[in-house]
Formats: sequence, C-alpha cells, structure tokens
Amino acid sequence: MTFETEDGAEHFLKSFADPAAVAAYTDGPRRFVPGLDALHRMAHILIAERVGADAKILVLGAGGGMELKALAQAHPGWTFVGVDPAGEMLKLAERNLGPLMERVELVEGYIEDAPAGPFDAATCLLTLHFLDNAERLRTARALRDRLKPGAPCVVAHGSFPQGPGERSRWLSRYAAYAVASGIEAPKAEQARAAVDASVNMLPPEQDEAILHAAGFASVELFYAAFTWRGWIAHG
Repeated sequence: MTFETEDGAEHFLKSFADPAAVAAYTDGPRRFVPGLDALHRMAHILIAERVGADAKILVLGAGGGMELKALAQAHPGWTFVGVDPAGEMLKLAERNLGPLMERVELVEGYIEDAPAGPFDAATCLLTLHFLDNAERLRTARALRDRLKPGAPCVVAHGSFPQGPGERSRWLSRYAAYAVASGIEAPKAEQARAAVDASVNMLPPEQDEAILHAAGFASVELFYAAFTWRGWIAHG
C-alpha cells in the first residue's frame, strides 16, 4: 500500500501500532464523527436489503471492531472477515467483540490479503481517505472483485468540498465538532492540523467517481455529516 506522503498518512498507521493510542481509541471516533453509531445502524440496514440471514460480510478497515460488533449484534446469523493492517487494532477488535468472535475471522493486512470470496456484502468505514487516489481506486476495485454480482458495499470516510477556502472552513468545523463533543481544544486543533497535512480528502463527487470507476454500477449517498460522507454501492 502506498500513502499520499511517506511520513503523512503513514503516521496514522504507526499510531495504530501504539498500544497506548489503541487503548484510547474506542471513544475517540465518536467525538470526531457525528452520528457514528447511527452510521453503523444504517450500514446494517442497507446491507440487509440485499442479503439473507446467513450472509458472509467482508469488513475492510476492521481495526477496533466497532462496526463488526454493531453488525454482528444486529444480525446473529451473519459471519464476517475483518481485515486491517494494524495488529494492535485487531487485538482491540478481538477484545471488544468478546463472544461474537466465534462468527468473525480477523486478517492482518490489506485488501489483497482478504479471501477472494465472493462475499454477500462489504463495508469500508473511515478507511479510504488514508489512501492516495490511485491506491484508493485499486483498493475499491479489489473490494468490488470480492463481492457477488449486485452485492451491497457500504463506504464512508472523510469527504468534503476542496475549493478555495472550503477545505479550511470544513476542517475548522471538524475541529469545532470535536471540541463540542468533549475533546480538549488543543488536541482538536492538533487533529485538524494532522488531517490537513496528511490525509487525502477528496470532494464527494470525486469519491463517487472513484467508486464508479472501480466497477460499482450504482452509488447512492446515504450519509452526510460535516466533513464525512457515506455511500451505498452495488456491483
């Protein structure tokens, strides 16, 4: 996997290898991502539109296990393969899942390390914005290749307008939301600066174009919250 810069988004992957940072991870995303729990609920609702009670789901970017836990609790017949490059995050996922792990296989690696499938559905949440454009397309295409024809794929990540003045304005809102959610202002500003310098945010229309180019026949926006967007796509 390649990143936008050698020391940019790779910094985030290194932080996920830090046991102390991982231990503090579980509550963090909820303070930066508006409606994260609702996003997980919407994801399993959208998937359930197209799959049966015994579906097998691929979860790319599964570290921490938050979406795995939400989906597994909502659908007791579903089984999962969760893939993530950060071993410490997969250990956290295992702890968070507890007895639900009997329906989950965890794989340390990237999309090419995932089984070929075909899977009944997939999710990729809070992940693709870490990749440069070419790697994002390659990953989305490999994800699509592992799905059954017409299978649903739920994708959500940072995506917001990038025009003159827009990026700065939306990143300020990103930080302000974190502060309103209980993050100390200096830490919120530090996170804002790190995202601005290192994470490959694209405008929503470009994200949608990448999903179409990856082979998804339909791409529908279902979630928009400040700097975040989510789509349901079908192969």
